[in-house]
Amino acid sequence: MVFLPALNASLNASSAVLLVAGYVLIRRGHRRAHHWAMVSAFCCSALFLVGYLWFHFTHGIVAYRGAGWHRVLYFAILIPHSTLAAVIVPLAILTLIHGFRGRFDKHRRIARWTLPLWLFVSVTGVIVYFMLFA
Repeated sequence: MVFLPALNASLNASSAVLLVAGYVLIRRGHRRAHHWAMVSAFCCSALFLVGYLWFHFTHGIVAYRGAGWHRVLYFAILIPHSTLAAVIVPLAILTLIHGFRGRFDKHRRIARWTLPLWLFVSVTGVIVYFMLFA
């Protein structure tokens, strides 16, 4: 199961790429492609969450072994990452529900918050992985 953190980081990176692609697609008016990019980003994030929970269920907490300013930097990234990771789950679900139901005014309103937070969580998840395992 030692491959799981690398797979999880790859899923986070894929989610980030798909989120950016989805944003670009909707700005260019490609609704259907945007839809599939965002659904794919959600699937990547959901698979990440399953892998993350499984890894920590089977391996426990992985302690950061760095010291000095590296340790301060690690926790400066980890704390907002973890906090926003808990917030992004209901936000992403709500954003997708509004999109699926065709409530695009509500979808846009919440997506303005969801996208940057979700992107932050995805990118910082990859950074945390490299700080812990590289």
